[in-house]
Amino acid sequence: MMVPPLSERPVTEEDEERFRRETAPRKYTLRRRWADYRAEVKARRPKGARARARAWLHVEPFYWGMRVTYVVLFAGAVLAVYINGVAEGWWPAWGERPTVAATTMPPIYPTPTASATASGEAAMSGGYQIGPDGVLVRPAEHAASTYTKPELPDEAKENTERGAELAAEYLIDTLTYAWNTGNTQPFEEITQPGETFREAHIQNVNKLYSQGWMYGNTATITNIVSVLPVSQEDWGVEPDTIAVIFDGIVNNGTACVGKRIVNNNSDETVVFAFYMTWKNGGWVSTGGTVRNGEAK
Repeated sequence: MMVPPLSERPVTEEDEERFRRETAPRKYTLRRRWADYRAEVKARRPKGARARARAWLHVEPFYWGMRVTYVVLFAGAVLAVYINGVAEGWWPAWGERPTVAATTMPPIYPTPTASATASGEAAMSGGYQIGPDGVLVRPAEHAASTYTKPELPDEAKENTERGAELAAEYLIDTLTYAWNTGNTQPFEEITQPGETFREAHIQNVNKLYSQGWMYGNTATITNIVSVLPVSQEDWGVEPDTIAVIFDGIVNNGTACVGKRIVNNNSDETVVFAFYMTWKNGGWVSTGGTVRNGEAK
């Protein structure tokens, strides 16, 4: 019996080359192998979060041991880095807070030494001693007793424009005296109770001296801008009122708040403005303000 040919078309060289190329074994690269592995894993992966979690938990003891080993090794590495960082000073130990002594800046007050405490002497050495109330001790050379209580000039007791001007100058002196000593009585006597400027300064002075002190506060009048009678109809003030405006320079000096020193020892240009009203035989401030000199 004769076997019929598969094709009547003759076999060419191109057909032979194509046959060899298609029948040659394919190279199974590492990339291809990984892709097949991932595809197989993905196909066998359980569907849904609950099924995946259950499959993750139900593994052989060997794999559980491997997981525990990985966790222990990771925790050990983190602990080693933490201990080394504490030893090198990269960060503080757990629960510790950096102190002033740990910084490069020196403390503003020294810690009293054992000898100074035993003898009862203040440990100064360029700083401040901590008082029994927890507030830094005020330097003796800047004590409140070193400031003289201002006195109202006799001419300021007259019902004249010059009297109102001098009374306003005296008011400024009583305000700086209050900041330097904590004694607000003279300032209270020259200002009207309930007035905003008055009450705000009294409150601020009392608050400062409840936990600290101040010295070096100054106020200097550099120019008399205006001394002008004002009417109730135009300005909404009380009768017999004169508006007094000064240019000046203030310096807030040095203040202590608890265990902290605030140094504002620099000059600042300001404008003083007061309503001085003649009441009960004397001048009383019924309104006042101090604003930055650049805000004219």
